Parts: sequence; structure tokens; C-alpha cells
Amino acid sequence: MGSWRVWRWVPGAWRPGLGVGARPRDAGFGTEAGRRPQPQGSRKRKNPVEDQPFPGLLRTENLGPELLADVLRAAVVDQKGPLVTLNKPQGLPVTGRPGELTLLSVLPQLSRALGLGHQELQVVRAPGKEASGLVLLSSCPQTASHLQKFFIHSRRTRRPTATYCAITDGIPEPSEGTVHMALKLERRDGVDLAVPMTSPSRKDILGGVKRTLSHFHVMATGCGCALVQLQPLTVFPSQLQVHMALQLCPMLGDHTYAARVGTVLGQRFLWPAETTEPRTQVLDEALLRRLHLHPSQVAQMPLHLHLHCLLLPGPRSRDPPRELLAPLPPYFSRTLRCLRLSQETVLDPSWKTEGEGL
Repeated sequence: MGSWRVWRWVPGAWRPGLGVGARPRDAGFGTEAGRRPQPQGSRKRKNPVEDQPFPGLLRTENLGPELLADVLRAAVVDQKGPLVTLNKPQGLPVTGRPGELTLLSVLPQLSRALGLGHQELQVVRAPGKEASGLVLLSSCPQTASHLQKFFIHSRRTRRPTATYCAITDGIPEPSEGTVHMALKLERRDGVDLAVPMTSPSRKDILGGVKRTLSHFHVMATGCGCALVQLQPLTVFPSQLQVHMALQLCPMLGDHTYAARVGTVLGQRFLWPAETTEPRTQVLDEALLRRLHLHPSQVAQMPLHLHLHCLLLPGPRSRDPPRELLAPLPPYFSRTLRCLRLSQETVLDPSWKTEGEGL
């Protein structure tokens, strides 16, 4: 059902071994469009302007727990033994307040829908609410503990296990590098915001400030935007969004941290994070035309950040890790087409960077 690839570790990076699984398709997140027969003469590729601006988004307004469980069951990309991996839609929170519809709140219904009976699923790994992509679930506490130890050990040894893809407004320079930045969380108007700290003290670190690290690599560019591979080596809320904003290239659909990037006479600069409030991302007219968007539609643009692949441990301790892939959301693929960025880049095995010092 899923797409697996065996990887081997060489100094500095995981490299793909022989054998590549089936090529993933766009994720429809439970919609029927991908399964309907196409009318005669409708197989021609549509112009992006004819499409919905953000196809495939999950609308939770009229969803109950059972319907959401059905959507998530259709989003499963792999199920082996106690492990279930699904492709989370953008906008679905993993946790939330009591009574809120979240991934965690529908795990009992999802377990039944997958035929697991009374076995309780638990979340092992998942991207945040605004990102899409791979969620790793387990119905076995021992397996979940084993995987958590694998991820912790990989972070300590600086071996990336998660690879995201993002589309940025702007092209990072240099095209490859590592972002080191201490971050802290600040509560503003009921929202936790990640704020950079340039020289944290020992007291700051003990008080919750965390040193964060990510590797980035530009895979393709077009129309002033870039398709970027991101591999976090630490875990912190909104880490990747903040790191790209620090490169003066916020992600498309980032309505939280893009406001920290200003422009004067065509030159970008950073506003002080402590005094810059979140607001709807501002895109220039040329980019809006390329994306076939009206300015009023920008506020609905989803964050273009997708957890594309995860490395999991092999069956035995000495076996190389295996890679699990998740297809891109339809809106992400549409944006790539509009910007003339090749989706084949994401699917190419050689796109995994060797990383500098990772």
C-alpha cells in the first residue's frame, strides 16, 4: 500500500539503496474526485486557472468524528503489523481542547475503521496543524517506545529522519545550508509564537529556550519562488517556518511568521520578532498572477509545508532504515504547476541531500 525504500548510512547522510517502491500520487484526502471515471475528451491537462485555487483542503466544519475517521482511513499510506502511517491533511490539529475535533480525538473511531478492534492507536510522530504529511501511529506501546528511542538517538547523532518539502516566497541564498537559532515561545493574544534569541544565557536555556537546527537545500526555482527540502535536527513548534523566515524566504501560506520579512526598494530585511504581529501574508502582484489568485484569496492559502518522508528502523538492529513516502496535497501540486516547478524533483531519489555536518 505504501512506498518503501531501503537506505544505508554513509558519513554525513543516509543514501538510498537498491529498490524503489511505487511512485506516490497526489493525496485527495478522502475526496472522490480521484476515483471518478473521466468523461470522454476530459483527459487533457487543465490550465491551473480553471482549477480551484486550493484543491484538496480538508473542511472540518461539517465533519463529525466518524466522517473524519473515514477521511483518515482513506489517507492511510501504509499499514504493517501494529504500525499505521497516514497522510495528514493540512489544517487538522493533532491535539486540542476538550471537545475539539483533532487527530487524537478520533483515534478510537479510526482504530475501528481499520479493523483493529480494541487495540488503541497512539501518535508516535506527526507534523503540526498547519503542515500536511506523514503521521506515524502504533497500536503497540512497545513498538511506539522503540520508535521514539530511534528518533531520539537519530537526533543526538544528527542523522535526519524526517524530510519536508516547502515552497518559499523568495529563493534562499546560498542554495544549501544549515540554520542554527535559539528559539523561545511567547504567548500573545492566546497564541504561542516562536521568537528567535541571538545570545541565550544558561538561565534562558533552563527557562525553556531551545537551540534549534535545520538543514535546507533548494531543489528547484521559478518565478521568484523555490522548492526547498528541509530536514530538522531538533524539534520545536514552528521551527521550519521561523528558519525560512530568517532566510528572508517565508513559506507560501505562512500567515504567522511571513510578516517578519519586510521589503524596501526591492531589498528584504527582518522586522523585530518581538514587536511584529502575525497577519495575512502579502504577495506581490506578479506572483498572484502566476498563481491565478485574487488578493482576497491569499488569506485562505494553506501553508505549503509537507512532511514528505520518514526514515524508520529496519526489522533488525543492524538493518538500514526504511523510507516511507507521502504524496503531495493537490493544492501543493497545483502551486508547483503554476510556478513551473517540477514535481518530479520531489519524487527523484537523488533529491535527498547529503547534508553538511548532519
